[in-house]
Amino acid sequence: MPLEDPGPLLDRLPDTAGTAWVRDGDGLIGWGVAASFDVTGDERFSRTQRWWASWCRQADIDDPLQLPGTGPVAFGSFTFDPEPASGRTSRIVVPRAVLGRREGRAWLTVVDDPDDLLPPDSLLPPVMRPDGPSRVDWGRGTRTSEEWKAAVGEAIDRIGRGEVDKVVLARDVVAEVSDDFDVRYLLQRLADSYPECWTFQVDDMVGATPELLVRRTADTVLSRVLAGTVKRRGDESEDASLAEALLGSNKDLEEHEYAVRSVARALGHHCTDLRVPQQPHVLRLANVQHLATDVTGRLADGAPVLALAASLHPTAAVCGTPTERASAMIRELEGMDRGRYAGPVGWFDSRGDGEFGIALRCAEVRPGSLRLFAGCGIVSGSDPEAELAESRAKLAPIRQALA
Repeated sequence: MPLEDPGPLLDRLPDTAGTAWVRDGDGLIGWGVAASFDVTGDERFSRTQRWWASWCRQADIDDPLQLPGTGPVAFGSFTFDPEPASGRTSRIVVPRAVLGRREGRAWLTVVDDPDDLLPPDSLLPPVMRPDGPSRVDWGRGTRTSEEWKAAVGEAIDRIGRGEVDKVVLARDVVAEVSDDFDVRYLLQRLADSYPECWTFQVDDMVGATPELLVRRTADTVLSRVLAGTVKRRGDESEDASLAEALLGSNKDLEEHEYAVRSVARALGHHCTDLRVPQQPHVLRLANVQHLATDVTGRLADGAPVLALAASLHPTAAVCGTPTERASAMIRELEGMDRGRYAGPVGWFDSRGDGEFGIALRCAEVRPGSLRLFAGCGIVSGSDPEAELAESRAKLAPIRQALA
């Protein structure tokens, strides 16, 4: 159903069973659960596609808008590893209702039979801006800072011996929160502070990722690659100098090139007219600056967005290269289970369109606590102390949003 502008989407998110994918005011939020699917293993993307195609075949769809994100929509959060040690599954949710906005047009999708006598606006949740938690206590994660730096040092040594070219090592920290914690407060704060990122909630994963793994809109495909990071200082002149230094950093350019190459190789199996810029640009966020490259192409084989995500994951930006050896090193040195951190997160519709980001700048919400994650790309020129500082900068969005 077409709608008048409902205002900020995240202000309409209910307090339970919410899903969200919002960037710069546009996107989708959902509530309720019409269907769900849990899946593990190497075939988790293809098994999800098969389940989704079967579900959509049984649907009687009334979609007068025919836009990406209208009609049946599912949200997904996939694990980084096919079989996480914790037993975590990838989670797919089809909301009972989805509120969307795209390029000035808004709509409401309802799964089931809405009462035709009710105007669409009466089906929307009320506007809500909850307060923050009354208490946040910070604790250590799986490893201390010193233990994590030691793992980074070991990775640098092994890169020097030629075992891998690049490996991404992540760390976690834990926030204990009071019973009045409302996840909507966190989401709204992230969206306010990082409008250029994709703010998301799927099941218990929430965050604001700057990295778009893949977007499919009809036959147009886009992937935004981020690798190479420097913290912002808050002074325009100093930040400009840091950005210039980032563009000239051999270490960061090497890290970025590995990530771009892995994305271009994966999309090349599905796309023609692939455009890969020769040089990255600098993406400025509120807290950090990244080297960024947008890789685009034309879809040649009709692959749905789930198949594209399967081809791309894991990129060198979150794993390393060569992929299999980097994955093995992560399991050996990282000392924690990533769960759905650094896995694809986003939405997909019945036409095969959709958007998946990489679950970064995020937290896993647990009863009474949140588990935050940050990862850094390690190459031959890396320094453990500098990587620890970079990880702290990447943890800042969630930490500051909870403040």
